[in-house]
Amino acid sequence: MTRGGITLLIGGVRAGKSGRAVALADERSAGRRVLFVATAQAFDDEMRRRIDAHQRERAAMQWETLESPVSIADDVAREPNEYSVVIVDCLTLWVSNLLLTLPDDADAESMIADEAQQLLRVLADRAVRGTRCILVSNEVGLGVVPPTSLGRRYRDALGRVNQLAAAASDETILMVAGLEMRLK
Repeated sequence: MTRGGITLLIGGVRAGKSGRAVALADERSAGRRVLFVATAQAFDDEMRRRIDAHQRERAAMQWETLESPVSIADDVAREPNEYSVVIVDCLTLWVSNLLLTLPDDADAESMIADEAQQLLRVLADRAVRGTRCILVSNEVGLGVVPPTSLGRRYRDALGRVNQLAAAASDETILMVAGLEMRLK
């Protein structure tokens, strides 16, 4: 059985996070079952092309895909506990999806952090049973301050989720230009 635990792959856009997640899952699954949790939604043609490209990359691996744009913790908890690896790709879009379901006056950072804690508990339970869980997320705290309130709420919520995920992980890898830097 694969060694359980949580890995966080974090970095900028097009830094190689998803590709590394797929490679890690392939290495660590040793041919056993992998669950790929997809959070993206195809709201336009460009996003549909991105989703299609990612699906083609995974097709040869015959992994199971769970599309879960909002309710990841509940959806993963309902899945049988027979996967050697669970990948969540990505927290970035998940936080955006959650934020867009909330009213403008909601304490988004706190509410989304609560959702993240619930997800991390579900994944930790899987990890204790030997499942390797891989989380993918963008680091958005290195750029300029967003000019809109919604942008700042998003940056703050994702930053908090990333901190929670890093704290819960036993392995955190920063991806930059396709290269890895082990943080934890």
